[in-house]
Amino acid sequence: MATAISANKAELIAIANSVASEKMIDRAIVIEAMEDAIQRAARARYGAENDIRAKLDPDTGDLRLWRVVEVVEQVDDYFRQVDLKQAQKLQPGAAIGDFIVDPLPPIDLGRIDAQSAKQVIFQKVRDAERERQYEEFKDRVGEIITGVVKSVEFGHVVVNLGRAEGVIRRDQQIPREVVRVGDRVRSVVLNVRRENRGPQIFLSRAHPEFMKKLFTQEVPEIYDGIIEIKAAARDPGSRAKIGVISHDGSIDPVGACVGMKGSRVQAVVQEMQGEKIDIIPWSEDTATFVVNALQPATVSRVVIDEDEGRIEVVVPDDQLSLAIGRRGQNVRLASQLTGKAIDIMTEADASEKRQKEFLERSEMFQNELDVDETLSQLLVAEGFGELEEVAYVGIDELASIEGFDDELAQELQNRALEALDRREAAAREERRALGVEDALADMPHLNEAMLVTLGKAGIKTLDDLADLATDELIAKKRQSDRRRGRGENAEDKGGILAEYGLSEEQGNEIIMAARAHWFEGEEG
Repeated sequence: MATAISANKAELIAIANSVASEKMIDRAIVIEAMEDAIQRAARARYGAENDIRAKLDPDTGDLRLWRVVEVVEQVDDYFRQVDLKQAQKLQPGAAIGDFIVDPLPPIDLGRIDAQSAKQVIFQKVRDAERERQYEEFKDRVGEIITGVVKSVEFGHVVVNLGRAEGVIRRDQQIPREVVRVGDRVRSVVLNVRRENRGPQIFLSRAHPEFMKKLFTQEVPEIYDGIIEIKAAARDPGSRAKIGVISHDGSIDPVGACVGMKGSRVQAVVQEMQGEKIDIIPWSEDTATFVVNALQPATVSRVVIDEDEGRIEVVVPDDQLSLAIGRRGQNVRLASQLTGKAIDIMTEADASEKRQKEFLERSEMFQNELDVDETLSQLLVAEGFGELEEVAYVGIDELASIEGFDDELAQELQNRALEALDRREAAAREERRALGVEDALADMPHLNEAMLVTLGKAGIKTLDDLADLATDELIAKKRQSDRRRGRGENAEDKGGILAEYGLSEEQGNEIIMAARAHWFEGEEG
């Protein structure tokens, strides 16, 4: 390239064509890089203070050099300005304020100038090549791509993709898989990012998307959209679960994915280094899907807690270890597949839990409603669990309980309302003792029990409440998947009032009402 700048016209064009073809970039970018390099070299020769331009004809190779000067009455900068008399010699009819062209003779670049021009051209071409790589791969995220292992550095695998390089980071590789330089590997394009050192193409063999794309390649019905993969979860190198549904009633989605004598699923298993794959029929009914997801374990029943986003699954005693799986693998994958936290318990555990809840609720009714044990247990047996349910249910529903009449139902409802009033009064005293302002009691959706909770969290004034974000106030608790035998049950505490089940809309109304005093007096 050192000879490129001092080469003859034909050679300049030939070099531009060669570089554009080799690097697979637009020829115009190479021509522009050459012009930029010549401009810099000319400034070094004539003085950097000059505004020098270069133009290389892409067809003939003719090179023109000129400097741009402004026509002024009085010259202050002799490099960039010219007076009217001199301007008329360069361009007849030039007027004050015009920018005119002062042609310069071609320059013969020395060794140093040529070297620096070479660096400029290389940098421009490298930048253009990087941009081409980014544009080529940015729209291929989610595609499976094949490459050759170029090197393995610090556990990360660098893959030659032909016109670019990608990297499979250690955490995106299949555990215990050995790859060597020269091996051909398939992976999914996970992310493409612009970085200072050029576009970074991140690949993965461990992501669930890799498995989904392999099934798409092996199962024509998935490629055609007849069968859809609704969910996927992986424990790379060990086990995976995939939820599928058919949009054609005559085609079995599980059978289509398994293939004749297991040929289709085996092709995926081999690519994933023997990873066992459970193919599960997907269902809109959460309970049905959870039962399917926990296969091969048998499930007795499923209890869904929509408020907490949790699912309680009861299994026979002899199915507990199978449902949980080795190191909690089965329940963990089922949880990822369904997007819900799943708790596994035996029939004995469930029975014990039900008995405990039954006793706690009946004891509460005994104390709060001042009734005997039989009546309180009857209420719980009929599905009543809170005082509010007794206080605000229709009289007819209470009276319809065997052994009850309208008079007893009315009496129970009155006692429930009185008990709620007592609770509210006790909570009000506690709230005031905590120093929570009365103004907070005027906020929508808040009761005294909530105000006590706020006071214990240090929220005692309207400004304290107004400073909170909605999530800080009402966000629900999130609990990680429970892994039996490993003692892991991490919990995100959620918002201050998470336990009360307020909606996001209600949370927004509370915060906005608390902030209302900030804007008083601004209107008009």
